[in-house]
Amino acid sequence: MKFSDLVRANRSYRRFDQYQRIPHETLVDLVKLARLSPSPSNLQGLKFWLVSDEAECEQVFRNLKFAGYLKTWSGPQEGEKPSGYIIILGDTEIKPTFEIDAGIVAQTMLLGASEAGYGGCMLKAFRRDGLQEIRNLPNNLEIVLVIALGKPAEISVVEDFDPEKGIEYYRDQEGVHHVPKRGLDELIIE
Repeated sequence: MKFSDLVRANRSYRRFDQYQRIPHETLVDLVKLARLSPSPSNLQGLKFWLVSDEAECEQVFRNLKFAGYLKTWSGPQEGEKPSGYIIILGDTEIKPTFEIDAGIVAQTMLLGASEAGYGGCMLKAFRRDGLQEIRNLPNNLEIVLVIALGKPAEISVVEDFDPEKGIEYYRDQEGVHHVPKRGLDELIIE
């Protein structure tokens, strides 16, 4: 697959085929890609909590919020939940902030997931205390981002940004997820 096709295929999916489990080895392979990613000052302050066990997936799921723009949607229903997670942790004993590192590795891992036939979604809306309790994480590990993963069970399409409609993603009557993107004429400064 050409890289541009891989980027186009890498959408934020929020509904999955929950019963097609993502293998733990696939999560490890995605972290291998993250390990090779650039890190500012090469400090490599991120750690990764891998979740593929069904019971632990359910515990993580209860502490997440999906799709803030979809006001009437309460999130994936039974059968649509992610079948795995990679929780990105920042080690504050190595460095104090992690946003750049987390963005780089999250996108890298999601591209790797797309190449492997999976999809995912970066989540920043979560109950930090609830997640901390699942693994009793030490104080130096800060939860930075949650990557929900699985076999996509929805269609997500990119469409041109319409100033009258705004940037909010939405679902049509058939359940297709639409994501408005600004045009190049607005992004490139001449």
